[in-house]
Amino acid sequence: QAHVAESGGGLVQPGGSLTLSCTATGFNFDYYAIGWFRRAPGKEREGVSCISAVSGKTYYTDSVNGRFTISRDNDKDTAYLQMNNLKPEDTASYYCATDWDCSSWPDYFTENYRGEGTLVTVSS
Repeated sequence: QAHVAESGGGLVQPGGSLTLSCTATGFNFDYYAIGWFRRAPGKEREGVSCISAVSGKTYYTDSVNGRFTISRDNDKDTAYLQMNNLKPEDTASYYCATDWDCSSWPDYFTENYRGEGTLVTVSS
């Protein structure tokens, strides 16, 4: 069955780093843009980053720009979110999703495929 699955979440101290992975199964990963989103308790979903399918162009929300890096390895059907200098306000469940491109990110991202999320907790 076609799906995406996230991994790599965990507990990290402020200032620390984590790398999340989003691995696709059962569909042609190369054709899709990958968006990362997060939802913190009591808050609305927030678009974190997006990487396009063909050009690899990247997009970031202002609060993570300069700290997070999105990338993809089409040979491995996997996208990554490298998160550095993590802050307590980055604590959330992070999930990845697909669309045809990033022009609809974040508000109208189709989420053809969407993972269940991985929890990131930033705390001392």
